[in-house]
Amino acid sequence: MGGERGMLVGFHHEETAQEPAMPKPVTPLIAADIIIELADRPDRPIVLIERKNPPYGWAIPGGFVDEGENCENAAIREAEEETCCRVTLKALLGIYSHPARDNRGYTVSAVYVAEAHGEPEAADDAKSVVIVDPDNPPTPLAFDHALILEHYRQWRRDGSITPLAAPIDQRS
Repeated sequence: MGGERGMLVGFHHEETAQEPAMPKPVTPLIAADIIIELADRPDRPIVLIERKNPPYGWAIPGGFVDEGENCENAAIREAEEETCCRVTLKALLGIYSHPARDNRGYTVSAVYVAEAHGEPEAADDAKSVVIVDPDNPPTPLAFDHALILEHYRQWRRDGSITPLAAPIDQRS
């Protein structure tokens, strides 16, 4: 039954010799960003990184999802790679997909909230780390991270979910 043409097996489609591979569409890159709350400190400050590579500035830790990896695992991996923090995911804050959010190219980001304990350290492509009150982040913030932190502060205050972005009029 699992070998029937077009049959989904779990979440993997079995390709047969009769059907060609699907052409690779032009799509945005997928990223996972992670707001790390330090649970063992008063007022649960968050960890930001100073980017070592362009675009420079302060940022929420994160990076691109690797092929074969889900967004949650990418967020956990990026947190450890950039801050040396082992994290526990708490929530999905939102999906950020404005086509101009990253000047390097079209990127969609799943943003998570997580908690960690201990002392973060800069690693990988983080030049440095800073522990901050989320109400007073350093500037400049990279990408759309000021908006993301605004949504995070609202979520932290009252648990409200990230508001939907207004649709973009793409008619020419």
